[in-house]
Amino acid sequence: MSEPAGAPPAAAATWTRQAERSSTAIMRFMVWLSLSLGRPLSRIVLHGIAAYFVLFAPAAGRASRSYLTRILGRRPTLAERYLHVLTFATTIHDRIYFLNGRFDRFDIEIRGAELVDAALAGGRGLLLFGAHLGSFEVLRAVGRHHTDRSVCMLMHEENARKINSVLAAINPAATQDVLALGHLDSMLQLRDRLDAGQIIGILADRSPRLDDATGTHAFLGSPAAFPLGPFRLAAMLRRPVLFMSGLHLGGTRYRVEFSQLADFSEVDRKTRDDAIAAAQQRYAALLEGRCRSAPFNWFNFFDFWRAKGADDTPP
Repeated sequence: MSEPAGAPPAAAATWTRQAERSSTAIMRFMVWLSLSLGRPLSRIVLHGIAAYFVLFAPAAGRASRSYLTRILGRRPTLAERYLHVLTFATTIHDRIYFLNGRFDRFDIEIRGAELVDAALAGGRGLLLFGAHLGSFEVLRAVGRHHTDRSVCMLMHEENARKINSVLAAINPAATQDVLALGHLDSMLQLRDRLDAGQIIGILADRSPRLDDATGTHAFLGSPAAFPLGPFRLAAMLRRPVLFMSGLHLGGTRYRVEFSQLADFSEVDRKTRDDAIAAAQQRYAALLEGRCRSAPFNWFNFFDFWRAKGADDTPP
């Protein structure tokens, strides 16, 4: 919900304070360049961007080295650090094509689509929990393309504002696919969209507020804090939840995969907390598995393990 009038601003998590280095004008230029010249030629710009970040973004560089050391079991080479940033830049670039319906340019493998079909069979909507891993745009695009149902991303208000400014530059029609929390009618809109059979995507691996409740679970060898909000929301709405990922595998290849995460439709108040903890633990395990299968697709460029709450509760 929105902050009451006169209240001090909520403490922002570290990752939200990192400077934004993109702008709407640059994005519009990239959209024009990408759609005019095509993906191979417009990708030339990405290499310069990736090199810049590797050389001149020390905080993000430290976080990248820390993560890659965990996932690779050794210190990463300069080429691997570059590939990590380039993979991120690639997924941002490819959103231009996904959001403009240019699916024919990509080789997209889909795993677990039968889980989506089964969850939607009753005519009600579905919650998909993802992470800052690979591309969520490919998930929305593929979801719309294969199920004839709209796919909406649920975000905190500030994140929704930022992503909408980007989406408006890429394809203004895509802004209707973002639902912002923080308004009095947000929950009503969410419930109505689910009742209408929509698919709602939530990135459940980090929170924009330091004071948000978290649960701590083992992740890549150390305890890490994950926000409880998405899981409490799913439990309150009594909905089935699938884990989703859209991994970039190099070139034009993506793999979209769905896995069973939780079904809160039969959970009562007495067992709700246990069900939430079990679902979040499975979420962390699934996320770790995806990271290990495609290590350069993890895009949390901050110290994820030292974020608030990581050491507050035993794993």
